[in-house]
Amino acid sequence: MSGRFFLDTNVFVYTFDSNARAKATKAASLIRRAADTGEGVVSYQVVQEFFNVAFRRFSPAMTVPEAEQYLITVFRPLLAVHSSPALYISALRIKAKYRFGWYDSLIVAAALEASCTILYTDDLQDGNEIETLRIQNPFR
Repeated sequence: MSGRFFLDTNVFVYTFDSNARAKATKAASLIRRAADTGEGVVSYQVVQEFFNVAFRRFSPAMTVPEAEQYLITVFRPLLAVHSSPALYISALRIKAKYRFGWYDSLIVAAALEASCTILYTDDLQDGNEIETLRIQNPFR
């Protein structure tokens, strides 16, 4: 399978979850594929959400030097979508049309803006199609 794909925050979080080995393995594989092929994409929102979880919920919490290293080595090559008025307008329209929550609408809008054909997440219904984007739960 080829084409651009978007990785939601949970994919990155699962790589640090020692209680969910199967999910951690699958998540790490997706992130490696994203980096190796150059087809994986994230948005500013994914980076923000990940660090919020890493600082507040990881045990032990991620340190600032660890976060800097993760940002440079993992997120920087994948970061393709930044906030903009156009992204917010798109997210608002997605929210109204599909009745998603605000943050899910932003993720979908970012994936569409980046011309992704797949959004890997376990937060939305597996198999749904939104315009040219298919939602896929990689952990099923």
